[in-house]
Parts: sequence; C-alpha cells; structure tokens
Amino acid sequence: MLLARTCRRVPHWRNPCNPMQTRSLALSQVANPLPATFMRGGTSKGIFLRRSDLPDSPVEWTPIFQGIMGSPDPDYRRQLNGMGGGVSSLSKICVVGPPTSPDRGADVEYTFVQVGIEDGLLDLSGNCGNLSSMIGVFALDEGLCSPRDVNRNTGLATVRSYNTNTSKLIDTTLPLSPFSMSADLDRPEVAMAGVPGQASKIMLQFVNPGGARTGKLLPTGSPIDDIEFAEGANKVTIPASLVDATNPTVFVAAEHLAPLLGITAQALTAKHFTRPDVESKLEAIRQAAAVRMGLDPSAKAQPKIAVLSEPAPSAGGDEGVDIDVHAFSMGVMHKAVPMTVGLCLGVAAGVEGTLAHSIVRCTRRTKAVTQDELVRIRHPGGTVDVGAQFDADGTVTNAQVVRTGRRLMKGVVWW
Repeated sequence: MLLARTCRRVPHWRNPCNPMQTRSLALSQVANPLPATFMRGGTSKGIFLRRSDLPDSPVEWTPIFQGIMGSPDPDYRRQLNGMGGGVSSLSKICVVGPPTSPDRGADVEYTFVQVGIEDGLLDLSGNCGNLSSMIGVFALDEGLCSPRDVNRNTGLATVRSYNTNTSKLIDTTLPLSPFSMSADLDRPEVAMAGVPGQASKIMLQFVNPGGARTGKLLPTGSPIDDIEFAEGANKVTIPASLVDATNPTVFVAAEHLAPLLGITAQALTAKHFTRPDVESKLEAIRQAAAVRMGLDPSAKAQPKIAVLSEPAPSAGGDEGVDIDVHAFSMGVMHKAVPMTVGLCLGVAAGVEGTLAHSIVRCTRRTKAVTQDELVRIRHPGGTVDVGAQFDADGTVTNAQVVRTGRRLMKGVVWW
C-alpha cells in the first residue's frame, strides 16, 4: 500500500561534525528539502541519499521517493515534477550508510531502489550494477568510510560495499585525488558506449555473485528450461536459461522467439522489440519464468529478461563481439543493457549448457580464447566487456566490469 504524499519542511537534524551519527526518524521528521547527491554511474543516473536522513522502514520511503522522482506519472511518463527522466535507467535511488554488521567485512552498506515511473511503486527486489560503481565515490565524499588497499604508486584504492537487496559484497576500485581521500573521476582513461568522452576507470567486482536472489546460480538446477506461458487461450513453450548472478535474469534466444512472432530469426530486428505485442509476449515469458525461479512475478524490476543472438555483421565493425543482447527493464527495451544483466550474461556464458554458452561457443569456434577471457557483448548502444571467474567445481567467484561515473549535483532535493 502506498503512503499518502507528505510535504513538510523541517530542520535537517544531522550533526555535520559527526557523519557517522545515526538516529531513527519518523516520516514527519524527514527534512524537506532533503540533502542529496545526483550522480551518473555507467549508463544510469540516480539520487544518492544518506540512510541516517531517512526513516528506518523502507515502507515510509514511498512518499519521499515518489516526490523526489516525480512519480507516479501514468499519463505522460516524463516525471517532469521530479528528478526522474521518464525511463527506468533515470528513475533510481541509492540509500547509503555505514555497515550495520561488522561481520560482513564491508566498508559501507547500501540499498538500491527502482522507482516506478507510471505507478510510483518502489521495487527493492534487485541491485543496479551501474549505480553500484558510484557507491564508493559517495561513501568517500560523505565520510562514511575510508578506502582500503590504497596503492600509493598507482593512486588506486578499493571500497567494499554490501548490497542489502542481494546480500552480496561488491568491490569498487577507483583512482583517488592526490589532494584528498576522494575519488578522482576526471582522468581521461576509458570510454563507455552510450556516454560521451572519457573518464576515470572504475573497476567493479561482484564477489561470489551467484544466487543473488534465489540462493542458486541456476535456480531450477538446469541450464535450460522449457517455459510455458499463456498466449490467449493457448499455452506456448519456449526454451530459456534462468540464471541468477548479480541479479536474476531470464535469457531467451532470438531463434526461438522469432517463430512465435511468425518470422524468421534473420528477420527479427530491434524494431520488433518496441512493438506492444512483442513486449507483452516477453513480459508473459518473464512472469512465467519468475515463478519457476521462485520469485514474485508481479515485481517488475526482477527478474529481467533478455533476448540473445549470434552477432550480426555490423557496418561499424565491432570486432571481437561474442554475443548480441536486447534486454528489457520494467517492460521496455533498454537503450543499452542493464549492467547486472550484462554481468549475469557474462557469467552465463561460462556455464556449460546455457543459451549464452552455446552462442558464445559457436561465435568463438574459429578463435583461440580461454575460459576466463572477457566476453564482449553488443547491445543497442554499443559494446561492453564483462568477465567472470570460476573455481574448480564451477562456482562463480566473481564477475567484473569497467564503468565510469560523474558527480552532477550536490545539494538538496524537494519531495
């Protein structure tokens, strides 16, 4: 149940001389405007808030986060009354604070929240890989922790964060400013598809990412399952790989989806994925697969669904591409790829028998590559390289990707 939106302006109580101070707040005590930082992480943008500035219960976050993002907006889907941008990658909030348990070995703890554009519902069912790259930046800026593993020669340091959505640890390695213990994000080191220019390299490593929501890398125990879903009065079946690494994802192959649309796999293009009938079909598959994974099918953010195919020839070259992906977020095709989907795909490519493994193996048939080589994924916005490492018994030990980020604003936000 959504709480009624409350708009009160109260003094900001936190003692700025003691950033670790915490105190339980009632909704009526939350400052309006609220201290906030706005940042880009990867191909997403989001609002970063301190946990100590919010009520303890996420149930009470609803009116605050709706007001911040400008949701619900069922008629226009633009979120013009808030900081949201009318697409899922721009309707995100991270709540960050000191670790609640020292036993986890984390420097900082955070909760990711996806804010529904049309309905304003808060979805805490999964994590955001892109914004995870900026948790360490925010934590250092706010004095929530000190960096670990500082290398004086390279200027690199690591922040280990604990994500409450998935109960997983993430290591963020980033360059430090030579003048302070804050992140230096302006080095022209790497470029990212979908983002203009170059910026500092942020290495994101998800530690033991398997079973982020379900407790198992393969929730059903099988690399491929036949998913039965309703299409009108009929029942239709499609093969799918259900994989849970960093976030749970449903992978289907274009060659299996195309016949259900009455076309060949060669005729299937990105334009088909924006058609309402195709969106609804993929949503039906996603919901049926969610049940098989033991997840709530009504939760829109998780699991996500992605369509895989062998790399098609590209006029731009894109040499070394292993697999093409069209991913969906909140029911709409993503303009790039949600980073947790990309990471999950990188892991799936290393699991024998999955659709991803079969496609990558077929693509690499003429290449001399090793098991742990990065997988190059092509998405609608460009390419991204993701990596995964496995131990001897096939357990995935980490998944990694390079991101960039930028501070955009620090101040207060009205809700």
